[in-house]
Amino acid sequence: MLLQDLVIVLGLCVFEIISSVDNAIVNAHVLQTLPKRFRKIFLFWGLLIAVFLVRGILPFLIVWLANTDLGFFEVITFAFSNDPAIKDALEESKPLLLSGGGIYLLFVALSWLFLEKKKYAFLVEHIIFHQGVWFYAIASVFFTVMIGLSVSAGNPAMALSTSIGATAFFITDGLKKNAEEKGKTLLKSSSVGAWSKIFYLEVLDASFSIDGVIGAFAFTIYVPLILIGNGLGALVVRELTIKGIDVIAKFAYLKNGAMYSIGVLGAIMILESFGKEFPFWIAPVSTISLLVFFLYLSYRHGKQEKLIKV
Repeated sequence: MLLQDLVIVLGLCVFEIISSVDNAIVNAHVLQTLPKRFRKIFLFWGLLIAVFLVRGILPFLIVWLANTDLGFFEVITFAFSNDPAIKDALEESKPLLLSGGGIYLLFVALSWLFLEKKKYAFLVEHIIFHQGVWFYAIASVFFTVMIGLSVSAGNPAMALSTSIGATAFFITDGLKKNAEEKGKTLLKSSSVGAWSKIFYLEVLDASFSIDGVIGAFAFTIYVPLILIGNGLGALVVRELTIKGIDVIAKFAYLKNGAMYSIGVLGAIMILESFGKEFPFWIAPVSTISLLVFFLYLSYRHGKQEKLIKV
């Protein structure tokens, strides 16, 4: 049992790190424009808000939304309880957690694949990007199929959860895109105050944390493990922010690895929501394997770039 928990926590930590790469890069860019005193303020309060507040409350909120017969504070209390009845309630709500979270993550991965400019690791990424208009058609068809399968399985609550997951994606995707545009303005403008930049970074941290928290339920529905794994991963991301963009920029394909990992976890969650069972290690091993593979591609790319420059 201890080994199983350690594997899950390791997988959660790795997933949190790679899914927050963009966040760390943006943070580092903006922090470079701030005086040293304000950098320290952000790094301290950002740690409290992003790690302990957002990533601390959001998992409980998600579990509560899937178990509305329980009070929110009851969910917090019961999460640390060994009461078998609570474990049974969580297991019963698992399809709701997984269907909504799964479609959210799958849409995140597909949106990146079809719509976002990227460093191409494979030729097929370049081809798919130039067919970006098809993302909305594919997303709509997949969403409709998920709703139909949920209703035909006699589980309208799961259909509602799927709808909430898709809605959450489009809302957060819009927020992220708006944040990216605001970030460009902040970097170009010398008249924007330090406090405005800190507030922007806090909002951005919160929006990016949603992907990591939702993806965590592919690893486990046991909230304490999610808190530990995501918390450790967020601390590493904070350290990467301090180190600056030069360290992160060396890994050209890390974002690709993050998005493929998000897609795989989304697929796992959707299949599990319809009754398919996977061993506990499948999510951690797939995440770590993708990280290692894309780190290797990044390392190879870096060596080739040096050779070209020479």
